[in-house]
Amino acid sequence: MTDYNLLIDDETWAFIERTNSFYPPETIDYTIDQQRDVYNRMCREFFTGYPEGVSAETKTITHSGRDIPIRRYRAMRYDSHAVVVYYHGGGFVVGGLESHDDVCAEICHRTGFEVVSVDYRLAPEHKHPAAFDDALAAFEWVADGYTIPILLCGDSAGGNLAAAVAHATRRHTRKPIGQMLIYPGLGGDITRGSYVRHADAPMLTMRDLVFYKDIRTAGRDHTRDPSYAPLSDTDFTGLPPTVIISAECDPLSSDGEAYRDRIHAAGGKAWWHEETGLVHGYLRARHTVARARESFSRIVDAIAMLGRGEWTHAQPAMSGTARPSSSQAAIHPID
Repeated sequence: MTDYNLLIDDETWAFIERTNSFYPPETIDYTIDQQRDVYNRMCREFFTGYPEGVSAETKTITHSGRDIPIRRYRAMRYDSHAVVVYYHGGGFVVGGLESHDDVCAEICHRTGFEVVSVDYRLAPEHKHPAAFDDALAAFEWVADGYTIPILLCGDSAGGNLAAAVAHATRRHTRKPIGQMLIYPGLGGDITRGSYVRHADAPMLTMRDLVFYKDIRTAGRDHTRDPSYAPLSDTDFTGLPPTVIISAECDPLSSDGEAYRDRIHAAGGKAWWHEETGLVHGYLRARHTVARARESFSRIVDAIAMLGRGEWTHAQPAMSGTARPSSSQAAIHPID
C-alpha cells in the first residue's frame, strides 16, 4: 500500500483537496451530463486568464461532412518556427476548448508559437475512433493551411491522441516535427508498474481508468489498434522526437517509460521524465504548487526545443521496462 503522505507535499495536497471540493472522486458515478457540468465548473474555478499579448480566435473546420471546433492562439511575440496542435485531456468524456484554454494561452505566450486547440468529439455519444478521427482531421487541416512545421502536444487523453496522430502521420509529407506528451495514457500493461503501485492514487485511480475505457469503447476490444493504444503498435520507426512527462503518483506513469523505451529501441529520439510527488492533472496546479510550476516550465522548454528542431536530451540506457505488444491492455485516462 503506497503511503502518499510520504510522497506528496503540503502544496500538492492543498491542490488535491481544492480539486476534490469541485470535482469529488465519486463524480464518475454521476450521469455523463452531470460529470461534464462538474468538470466545467472546476475548470472555471482554476482558470487563470490569458497572459498579456495573447489573442485567440475560435472557428469551426469541416472534414468529411462533420464540424470540428478549434481555437487558435497567437502571441504578440510570435515565433514562426512551428505551430502547436494541442489535444486536451478529459478521459475522452469531458473537456473541450474551455477546459484547457489558459494552458494553451500560456504555452503560446511562453514559446511564441501559435497553438491550435482541438475540440474533438467525446464519448459516449461518439465511440472510438471518433476522437482520433477528429484529431487526425485537425492535423490535416493544419498541414494544409500552414507552411511551418507542426508539433503535436496533449495531456492525459490528449496525450494519447497526440501519440496516435504521430503514429498515423509519420510518413506524411508534413509529418510532425515532434511530440510533447503530458501524463499520457498510451495503452500500457495494467498488471505491472505504476498501474499496480498507484492503482488508488489521488486524482486518478484504476477504477476511473476502467470506467472511461468502457465508456469510450462500449466494451469492444481495440487493444491492438495503435489509433486507440499507441503502445500496441508493432512498428516504432519513423516517429518524431518525443518528450514524455509523467506524474509519479499516477497509474499511467509507466506508459511514458515504456513508450520512451520502444522509440529508443527503434532508433528514435525520446526522453521521459517522471515528476516526483505530483499527481495526474497537475497542470491546473502550475501557479500554486512549486513542483507543478517547475514541471510546466520543463514542458514549455521542451515544446520550444522540439518546435525549433533541436534535441538537447541524452538518450537513456535501456531500462528493460518496455512492454511487449502482445501483452498490451489498453486503458484511457481522465484529466
